[in-house]
Amino acid sequence: MAKSVSAKKADKTTAQSPAAYAAKDLGKPKVSKSNASKYAPGNDSDLNVQSLDPEDGLLKLFTDAVKDLYWAENQLVKALPKMARAAASPDLAKAFLNHLEQTKTHVTRLEQVFDLLGKTPKAKKCDAMEGLTKEGEAVIEETDMGTPARDMGIIMASQKVEHYEISAYTGLITLAVKLDMPEISDILSSTLTEEIDSDELLANIADEILSSAGNKNQ
Repeated sequence: MAKSVSAKKADKTTAQSPAAYAAKDLGKPKVSKSNASKYAPGNDSDLNVQSLDPEDGLLKLFTDAVKDLYWAENQLVKALPKMARAAASPDLAKAFLNHLEQTKTHVTRLEQVFDLLGKTPKAKKCDAMEGLTKEGEAVIEETDMGTPARDMGIIMASQKVEHYEISAYTGLITLAVKLDMPEISDILSSTLTEEIDSDELLANIADEILSSAGNKNQ
């Protein structure tokens, strides 16, 4: 049975993409007496952005972000041994070496994510992580070996790294949930928990270093 004209119009409206909405000639806005903005929203204001198909950009955004973080984690694998060697505090050096092993696991987890996405692991240069690791190297060059100042400088630089990663993983998890990828979300959540724990550990070590330095100055 052929569809009615009204039914055909309904189907056409439902099938419109965001690009079609943007290109559509909506004509003059309707004046509303009850709306403080002076204009009454039309039917197009009912477009639910949350229900957009992944092909509209969310999946590409997610994949690019995974590539970016994959580069960042591999960069950290190179940077953490330098931080451990430069640390005067045994606890700080141990924390860096432990986090190095964790970071290697984080790299492996991201490779699992690539596999679940049906893609070959590929890194996309992360300018943010490159800058943060260079900042840590600069701290080592500009402070004296074996001093609280160097350890505190290293910790501050490292916590910036952790905060960046916490933000990045949080965003990825949010996207994974929206894209209905629970297995990937669980994988990323495991790493996020470890990044948060590492940040808290660095904060505790910083307190110990400052407390010890304060006692020596008394």
